Amino acid sequence: MENSPRPSRVAAGIAANHPATAEAGLQILRAGGTAADAAVAAVLATCVAETIYTGLGGGGFATYFEAATGSVTCLDFFVSVPGTDGDRRAGPMIAVDVFFGGMPQVYSIGGASVAVPGVPAGCGEVHRRWGRLPWADLVAPALGLARTGVALPPAHAGTLGSCAPALAHGEGAAIYAPDGALLRGGDLLFHPGLDSALEALSAEGPAVFYTGSVARLMVDTVRAGGGALGPLDLAAYRVLETRVDHATLGSYRVRARHDLNRTVDTIAALPGGLPDQPRPARAVAIAAALRDRGRQKIGDTTNVSVVDAEGNACVITTTMGLGAAVWLPGLGINMNSMLGEGELITDDLAPGVRMSSNMCPLVVIDAAGDLAIAAGSAGASRIRTALVHTLLGVLIDGVDTPAAIARPRFHVVDDTVHAEPGCPRDELDALSEAGWIINEWPDVDHYFGGVTAVGAGGAAGDPRRDGVGLLLT
Repeated sequence: MENSPRPSRVAAGIAANHPATAEAGLQILRAGGTAADAAVAAVLATCVAETIYTGLGGGGFATYFEAATGSVTCLDFFVSVPGTDGDRRAGPMIAVDVFFGGMPQVYSIGGASVAVPGVPAGCGEVHRRWGRLPWADLVAPALGLARTGVALPPAHAGTLGSCAPALAHGEGAAIYAPDGALLRGGDLLFHPGLDSALEALSAEGPAVFYTGSVARLMVDTVRAGGGALGPLDLAAYRVLETRVDHATLGSYRVRARHDLNRTVDTIAALPGGLPDQPRPARAVAIAAALRDRGRQKIGDTTNVSVVDAEGNACVITTTMGLGAAVWLPGLGINMNSMLGEGELITDDLAPGVRMSSNMCPLVVIDAAGDLAIAAGSAGASRIRTALVHTLLGVLIDGVDTPAAIARPRFHVVDDTVHAEPGCPRDELDALSEAGWIINEWPDVDHYFGGVTAVGAGGAAGDPRRDGVGLLLT
């Protein structure tokens, strides 16, 4: 057949930052679903199991690789600025102090921080374009999780400890601190009413969030909390197809959207002779490319990466910020707080404008045109750092995917290199000699991102998020 895909050397599988998320996607792959089907099911599962990071009230991006044609498509279903109705001005936001890296940082939550959500629409569009199974089948795994609740992984509990001033604010206290104490690893995370929201999503499709009953409840709830979100904002929301950037890394080609942190540009700027350099010299070159300028916000983000048996790949990254602490009554959904994320506020923001993001789901194609790896990461400005380190491990050093993701990383802010425990001493010495200030962290931390990837070396989630990788067998 003219457009039949070549057999993929990447095994079919899924990587995610929660075991239940990965199982949801694998269930769909086993049922004959495409990578898109499995990714959508996994993303919906994150909206139950990973609500510390994401939810149906958030937004995100998807990158899809079609094996038959070699084409790569990037979809933008991130949040938009509300206010197009023109009949409501947002009130003040609520300031909360969140400790990150031992330092207090001010975030803003409340109704005024809520932007137009994109997760339901994005999942629907990914399914419409590349899905095979019925929509209700993709919602079913998440619906099952919502009815029972899901165990909270220890790493997620650690994030909750940092983000509790926002997540456990107001009505969130009953979810994340049900007995007056924050949930700990192994405790049950349960959202009363979320099953009802997912039943409506299953029966009516994503439109229920934009023109249906959930949309009406969303507008009333957000406006009661001081927000400007209106019915026109929701009805006019559309998923956008965005330009695909590319960069060469050795003999490979990296394809992804142009993100706020310029991940693909960074890869393109790495020295051509990087693979032949000694590791200490290479570390200095990488540090120069990865220098970040003072942005150290918490990244409440999560990612799923999927490859199917036909070699297609779908990578989706989503977020809700810290969460606005604006809960839809009876539906167990926390709205996003993206308008309260200072690093995402740009001069061009106006009602109807799509916000920018650091998220960068990507695929890498080898010299023969086949998929080499599908990957994405959580972690705000550390997304770029985590992805670059992982790709260098897999594509340049030949390390398998789980080992590459688990390897110690360093992240550069201004003149300081923040290094995880285990970073090679000769590399840190070379960085110090090159003039960098070295800050050695005492423990492995979610600060350094949360990569999920499926590649020639297997499937893996990030141990910093208790992630897992599962192969279709």
